Amino acid sequence: MSYTFLNTPIEYLKGVGPQKADLLRKELHIFKYSDLLTFYPFRYVDRTKFYKVKEINADLPFVQLKGKIVNTKMVGAKRTQRFVATFADNTGTLDLVWFQGAKWFSDKIKQSATDEYIVFGKPTIFNGVFNISHPEIELVGEENTTLASALQAVYNSTEKLKSRGLDTKGISRLQKVLAPVLKNNIPETLSNSVIDRFQMLSREDAIKQIHFPQNPEMLKKAEFRLKFEELFFIQLKLLKQKVLRETTVRGFVFSKVGDYFNNFYNNYLPFELTNAQKRVIKEIRLDMCSGKQMNRLLQGDVGSGKTLVALMNILISLDNGFQTCLMAPTEILANQHFETISGLLAPLNINVGILTGSKKVKQRKLIHQQLQNGEMQILIGTHALLEDEVQFKNIGLVVIDEQHRFGVAQRAKMWEKNTQAPHMLIMSATPIPRTLAMTLYGDLDVSVIDEMPPGRKAIQTLHRFDNHRDNVFGFMKQQIALGRQIYVVYPLIKESEKLDYKDLMDGYESISRAFPAPQYQVSIVHGQMKADAKDFEMQRFVKGQTNIMVATTVIEVGVDVPNASVMVIESAERFGLSQLHQLRGRVGRGAEQSYCILMTSYKLSSDGKLRMDTMCRTNDGFEIADVDLKLRGPGDMSGTIQSGVLDLKIADLAKDAQVLHSARNMAIEVLSEDPNLEKPENSSIAYQLAMNNNNRINWSRIS
Repeated sequence: MSYTFLNTPIEYLKGVGPQKADLLRKELHIFKYSDLLTFYPFRYVDRTKFYKVKEINADLPFVQLKGKIVNTKMVGAKRTQRFVATFADNTGTLDLVWFQGAKWFSDKIKQSATDEYIVFGKPTIFNGVFNISHPEIELVGEENTTLASALQAVYNSTEKLKSRGLDTKGISRLQKVLAPVLKNNIPETLSNSVIDRFQMLSREDAIKQIHFPQNPEMLKKAEFRLKFEELFFIQLKLLKQKVLRETTVRGFVFSKVGDYFNNFYNNYLPFELTNAQKRVIKEIRLDMCSGKQMNRLLQGDVGSGKTLVALMNILISLDNGFQTCLMAPTEILANQHFETISGLLAPLNINVGILTGSKKVKQRKLIHQQLQNGEMQILIGTHALLEDEVQFKNIGLVVIDEQHRFGVAQRAKMWEKNTQAPHMLIMSATPIPRTLAMTLYGDLDVSVIDEMPPGRKAIQTLHRFDNHRDNVFGFMKQQIALGRQIYVVYPLIKESEKLDYKDLMDGYESISRAFPAPQYQVSIVHGQMKADAKDFEMQRFVKGQTNIMVATTVIEVGVDVPNASVMVIESAERFGLSQLHQLRGRVGRGAEQSYCILMTSYKLSSDGKLRMDTMCRTNDGFEIADVDLKLRGPGDMSGTIQSGVLDLKIADLAKDAQVLHSARNMAIEVLSEDPNLEKPENSSIAYQLAMNNNNRINWSRIS
């Protein structure tokens, strides 16, 4: 075993040198031998199969051919010159075209009656004729790696690397240089018992097979070994953090359920709690009286009643003499929470405050004063709560809504608001697939509200193309005649994009013409408006003074209008699934049947069509999240959540759920038998975990 070998700087590898090493560091973050070994292929091609020219079709991702060059020529003016070689086998011909390096290829590739070439590339059609642009090409009999393995690895590269010969073939060549010296230089990271349990390859064999697989079966074994290992150490780290926090971080003991909770529950509860809400309230209550600091993720679909669950536990905090705060990502959502919670608690004479960026200095000073002397019992706010000036007398519970909008460092600041860490309840209205939750929040306890309040009708979702707009407008008029209100949402991706802003304004004008005043009232809300103007328009809609609200995604969260029964989403193909689901959740909050209409152009990608079909097929947020994970991948979905945790090199959470479950269960078993990894048999695991911790940011105090 040699960690020294693995830490050898990459410039010392034959064929690299200082300049290429610099490029590898900058472009691919490959600094040392271990980085190159764990720079895994993203796919493989079967280089034992050869096609004939007549078998080619444009749907093939790549083809490999064997034949001769029967003609060559340079085409075009000097600046746009390209080299074209006519390739032939006994079934037909096609053109090979090089736009870059044309002169070099023209010198290398010669027309010959005897020389036979192997050509590999993606076939395309130009002017009705098949061609391959920039194919890989080599003389049969040349020393090469093409046929060294039945499956040839394909690596990601960049234009800068390709210009220095480090395309996929160049990277494979480096792997081949490194491979002979791997013997006994790859330390084992797992214990013998874990390896035996799953009948795994050794780490050394897995590394060799992942780059140069002997056959599909060996590749499958190598992938399982390396995916398991990657996910095992993530789970091990998260679970150790959880154990550490539970054994070292004391929590405030909320020992009683008192007058605030009981009075509200018995006399002012707005509706009967679902069994799921009752179960989750009990889970949180047990956490808060255990003596350990609570760190719990509360998941629930749009409209499942998470806020009421949070409020019930806030009241338990108050009953035990502690202040609480609820942090939301936007002013709109913070204001919505403030109005809802202060309205519900008005009969109980509880002091509820709100702190956002738009608060005047005088108002802020009063809030700070009431917090510090304990007069203010509940504070609702935005990122403004994180400011150092915001000091509580005795905060015992922090509730964070829409947690994915906050970075880990911001959430960590809430730990510092008391001498002893307050309980943390983290809410997510964006359902997180189980595999993603286990990886991002493996150190948290998770509660799920998997039941909707009774009486809610499922929202009907319809997909309509742009040329059906008149029919959609007619339906909107029918709904308005019934006394309903309507949202029309445009995809303002960035507030500064003129095109998007133009789309919104054009849409507003179009709707204003189709729904003229005074018969109809149309309002508009977008992110460029001042807070006062935005709030004015919001309030008009809430009060029923406007029939239609034309808006951007600022209304994705925070607007609760039971009378709004129709959500029209323009250019729906430009939204992700989770955002479409969030927007749909703005309707369906009353007793009437609600509708979501997805407007798109006819030009839909296969992914776009799948998103529309998924939305029309189901209202289940967790099912939608699973499809979203498959489409977008874990990196895009997680955003800034614990960035660093999801730097997966080979595992894919959309595809490797079973591997993840096995890895987590194994991590639980190992830690239950050896919590500190002190047994000799776990020395490899302990060492690798320490190595991983040294290379990563310490998230252990962040929930």
